[in-house]
Amino acid sequence: MGLDVDACISTLKQGETVSERELRQLCQYVGELLMEESNVQPIMSPVTIVGDLHGQFFDLLNLFEGVGGWPPDTSYVFLGDFVDRGHNSVETLSLLLCLKLKYPAHITLLRGNHESRQITQVYGFYDECLRKYGNASVWRHCVQCFDCFGLAALIDEKVLCVHGGLSPDVRTLDQIRAIDRNQEIPHEGAFNDLVWSDPEDIAGSWQLSPRGAGYLFGKQVTDEFHEVNNLQFLARAHQLVMEGRKYHFDKRLVTVWSAPNYCYRCGNVAAILEIGGNDTSDGNSSNNDNGKNTANNNNKNTIEGSDDDSTSGNSNNNINSNSNGNNRDQVTSSSEHEGYPGSISQRFKFFQETKESVHGPGGSERAQLVPYFL
Repeated sequence: MGLDVDACISTLKQGETVSERELRQLCQYVGELLMEESNVQPIMSPVTIVGDLHGQFFDLLNLFEGVGGWPPDTSYVFLGDFVDRGHNSVETLSLLLCLKLKYPAHITLLRGNHESRQITQVYGFYDECLRKYGNASVWRHCVQCFDCFGLAALIDEKVLCVHGGLSPDVRTLDQIRAIDRNQEIPHEGAFNDLVWSDPEDIAGSWQLSPRGAGYLFGKQVTDEFHEVNNLQFLARAHQLVMEGRKYHFDKRLVTVWSAPNYCYRCGNVAAILEIGGNDTSDGNSSNNDNGKNTANNNNKNTIEGSDDDSTSGNSNNNINSNSNGNNRDQVTSSSEHEGYPGSISQRFKFFQETKESVHGPGGSERAQLVPYFL
């Protein structure tokens, strides 16, 4: 193969970038690997779901080292939006590509709306590549690799994972499998909707999204999609959640956010979602109908934020501290199964930002950041 993946990982752990040649090889080899996978990649639990990362590399290192564990001890589904806004998108993407190449069965990479040519030229990744490598070649290799990323993952044939949400053009999983994903994200259609849409308490089925791409969809659409495809719930990212996670529609859909103190200023907690791995969920996990009437009242305060609309909710779940020290160093976990009764086991781990993400970069480097409200 001509690429020392372990050496690349060691370089990245030291906070340095890999060479242009190494990143080009990573994009090529991982792209070939990803194109062998399905648009809806089947996965067996236990597995951990990770939401948006947005170039917060040191928080990703903390996620592996202090929160979820390194692969292959832990298997992961990453829901996309690895780049843009944060100062270390190159390192974040490079590490994930290295881990995918080294542990292909334990890392699943899905495409987010920021894994595109158009968006990365506006929100920071393109400029970061120019800054760190002196040319746009690395960016071109990366966006070509983005075209190979999967659209969805299916855990135990019960839990569908996507970056954004549902589409009026998609009623069955087979319709997702039939999409030609090896291309730039289109401006409309099912592919676009899967990475751009958002859940919302709306009257009726669909509304155009205020983002300018994708749709807003409600409980009726979600319940019908689960019924047709025999699913328990849908896991997605795409929206800033101040407490790291938020359930919607009687816990038939959950938003996971994994970038703490987003953009080095939002002050939010991050979370990862552990699926399966124990038998302590309430009831029979094969029953998809239980919980449709389980109430889940969340605070619906909203912080508006461009292409990453923010939502926050007050948690009613008991949380136990797993570590000592100040809040920034703590990892906390939900004390019991959080999903609706009868669903597959769902437990969250919550974590704060690292010292590198408290204030973000300083000086001229900080001037390169794109404010979250743009």
